Amino acid sequence: MAGERFDLEPSITALLRDVGIPTARLLRRAGLPADLFVRRPVELSVPEYYRFWDALDAEGQAADSDRDLAVTIGNAISVELFSPPIFAALCSPDLSTAARRLAAYKPLIGPVKLDIATAEDVTITYHWPTGLTPPALLGTTELVFWVALARIATREHVRPARVTMPSPPANRMPLENYLGRRVRKGAGYSVVFTAADAARPFLTQNDQMWRVFAPDLRRRLADLQASATVAERVRAALVETLPAGDPSITAVTNQLGTTARTLQRQLSQEGTSFQAVLAGTRENLARHYLAGGNLRTSEIAFLLGYNDTNSFYRAFKTWTGATPEAIRATARAAPVTVATRSLV
Repeated sequence: MAGERFDLEPSITALLRDVGIPTARLLRRAGLPADLFVRRPVELSVPEYYRFWDALDAEGQAADSDRDLAVTIGNAISVELFSPPIFAALCSPDLSTAARRLAAYKPLIGPVKLDIATAEDVTITYHWPTGLTPPALLGTTELVFWVALARIATREHVRPARVTMPSPPANRMPLENYLGRRVRKGAGYSVVFTAADAARPFLTQNDQMWRVFAPDLRRRLADLQASATVAERVRAALVETLPAGDPSITAVTNQLGTTARTLQRQLSQEGTSFQAVLAGTRENLARHYLAGGNLRTSEIAFLLGYNDTNSFYRAFKTWTGATPEAIRATARAAPVTVATRSLV
């Protein structure tokens, strides 16, 4: 990932209104500031971004348990919901070009990388941060977005050739009716379009507008890549190395291409240390996993790079003054008010 904070486009409030989700209640459920959308820019860390989508899913279920919210969002997407990277995609000559452009600038608006394969068909595959499972609604909506984009830009009822996701919804009918294609279960999220559909001319193509937006998008991406502190880069590396069972500074320096001595000096200059960043990252990930409620304590200990559960228990009590079970119980009893701390 280029950075650890991502822009949440202010136009999301219009989309929330269109799909009938009260913004204030959504932010409370996600444990996010009530004035989030008053701020500029609206930035979220990875855990905050995921909490936002988990809360959106919960609010959608509370409002109407029979609808597929990803499909509702897909139907609500329009040119009026302005987002520079998405608008840049609409300015593209075709879906293949739009996919490459969005792959380049996606880090500005979400913690994900896109892999675009164009051997014959065009395959768009999502890669999420290691160790954190993306909310199902987020992953599904990302796939729906591509179909909505193709239909808006071509004014044709484009259907994907193949759609894959780890956990298709129990009731697949609304989603499959929207896509016009059966959903396959697979290891990750991906959508495939035929070469013919990927080359369909976009009626929204606008080279002049693209030339206006491209320099700003390149600048924002460069700023995102350059603005990360050493501590933020270490945290991002730890998210990758901890699930592999290696919490060592060597694993991090190998990933960052530096030495332990240099890294420690740079962290010291920022007023912290490797051990402090490691402890903070472990605590925030632990809170995230516990709030999710699906992992056993022993599994969380493993994902945080601990050799045994007792070591994790002792560390967690030191961080929080409470046991993992107490934090989990609090999260289950009051999901609206419990919020994991940011990784940054």
